[in-house]
Amino acid sequence: MLRVCAMIAVLGAISVAAPAATPYPQVRPGIVLRFPADHGAHPTFRTEWWYVTGWLRTAEGRDLGFQVTFFRTRPPGDPANPSRFAPSQILFAHAALSDPSTGKLLHGERAARQGFGLASATTGDANVAIRDWRLRRAADGRWHTTIAADGFKLALTFDPTQPPLPQGQGGYSRKGARPGEGSYYYSVPHLQVSGTVERGGRRVGVRGSAWLDREWSSNYLAPEAQGWDWTGLNLDDGSALMAFRIRRKDGGTLWAGGSLRTRDGTTTVFGPNDVAFRSVATWRSRATGATYPVIQDLTIRVGGKRITRRLTPMFAAQELDARRSGLPVYWEGAVRTPGGRGYLELTGYAAPLAM
Repeated sequence: MLRVCAMIAVLGAISVAAPAATPYPQVRPGIVLRFPADHGAHPTFRTEWWYVTGWLRTAEGRDLGFQVTFFRTRPPGDPANPSRFAPSQILFAHAALSDPSTGKLLHGERAARQGFGLASATTGDANVAIRDWRLRRAADGRWHTTIAADGFKLALTFDPTQPPLPQGQGGYSRKGARPGEGSYYYSVPHLQVSGTVERGGRRVGVRGSAWLDREWSSNYLAPEAQGWDWTGLNLDDGSALMAFRIRRKDGGTLWAGGSLRTRDGTTTVFGPNDVAFRSVATWRSRATGATYPVIQDLTIRVGGKRITRRLTPMFAAQELDARRSGLPVYWEGAVRTPGGRGYLELTGYAAPLAM
């Protein structure tokens, strides 16, 4: 959902001598999502992401968590510049594997500008690639990803069992008090996963469930925002629950939202007063010094009733530290909840996000 677009700050070093103003389109209410086109790239917007998280189980019955995220951003620049070397689009990717037997996160990163056979994000349908990393949607509706990182490889297929879930007002998702602070956003929950995971030269078959988020925007966060907490949960009864809060730099919640769709398709859209996160236990990273609320109680209001779900991580040390690549630090972890599983993302705890 609220993917880690703070990495766009590194584009200041890439887009040297660019014009001060680039005419990015702004998000507005009234969007009509169109598929398969909205699975593909929206290159005029400042940034977007394709984000998949999920739980896997090996043939031996071991649980694993995984994350595959591709980001596209349009740096400021002159669209009339005829040079093939002008960076009109930049792509980033993160991938991670959570293995409780090791108690740590394995992760890798990629970054490249579009073109020259290095990276691409096509329009019309999903097909995003950075060198040998790829996420694409096939004509039969299934998604496929291949990732080869240091320490692990993923080759996974995601088979939709439910239609896309528009977030917010039909796909227009507010992130702040100002109407332009938001994104166009939809999810595809309850993806059936099959494929292989390779570690240490040993390849094993896996099956599981996943959650796909798609967002694109030009003005994502308010200046007073510090970061966010977000969760996407596949519940055992077929329901899908997404909730988030945007945190203020001075503490407290700036904005909140989300949705609950039941198996029969009934959808409840949450407003800012319908979602609350409460820290139950924290974990402090030795590597970065950041302290994360890794066990949280999520309270939502549905039909006038408040329902609380505890989010408990697969293990605590699921921080993704990408500072070596000039990218941000955040916590992205597999979590359990009574009657379901999903992922929790915590950003802005090591440092405020810079958009």
